[in-house]
Amino acid sequence: MLKNHDDLVRSCLILLVACLLPTIVLAVETDVHVLGTVTAIDATHIEVKTTKGPVVSVLLNKQVKFKNKNDVKSIDPPAVGDRVIIEATKDEKTKKASATVVHYSPIKTASPPPPR
Repeated sequence: MLKNHDDLVRSCLILLVACLLPTIVLAVETDVHVLGTVTAIDATHIEVKTTKGPVVSVLLNKQVKFKNKNDVKSIDPPAVGDRVIIEATKDEKTKKASATVVHYSPIKTASPPPPR
């Protein structure tokens, strides 16, 4: 039971902070999408020439999921030249994007001509 005005104020402040804390945490990372063509990739990052022109670098980690449009069972990463849509989170402090899911469509390789 609240004994006085100070206890009421303290309880209200605690409740307010508890309600605002998730909003503050969410503001630190934002969801972003990167669309374009892979220009470089290694174990730690992927570089994408975006549809708007600039090349964007996105961090990769062991938790990232690779989803091949043509082979749903594949867990292989995309290759240079593949079209990608990257779901990522951007840390507002470091301004770096980290991929969570990389959807991609492999470049089509020319099929050999039919035998004569």
